[in-house]
Amino acid sequence: MPAGHTAPIRARERHAGAASFGAACAACPLAAQCTTAKTGRTITVSAHEAALQAGRARQTDPAWRADYRATRPKVERKIAHLIPPRHGGRRARVRGLLKTAADFSLLAAAVNLARLGILGIARTATGCPPPPA
Repeated sequence: MPAGHTAPIRARERHAGAASFGAACAACPLAAQCTTAKTGRTITVSAHEAALQAGRARQTDPAWRADYRATRPKVERKIAHLIPPRHGGRRARVRGLLKTAADFSLLAAAVNLARLGILGIARTATGCPPPPA
């Protein structure tokens, strides 16, 4: 909050908790910067808030950022390869969430299998890939 007000977090059914600033917002000259609600600002806190905060803290590390930037373009490029019209384009070829998920999983598996073939990865009699040359 711009004015530095605090409020206790109360337990809720759907979220881990919520903080309501109703009384503080009524007398605050900076309330217009926070909310347009007549009853004042209410903030919900997710049950996963601790994990989110830890993730945000990790993302400030320069090594994490370098690793992310090295991997992300490759992943996004591969996902973009699944979009062309030969694979159905931006429209699903089936109806329903389960069928669409299954169709995309099958397409992703086919792309991954083709990629393993290009990389020359094979199965041996022991089930392990051959040692690198």
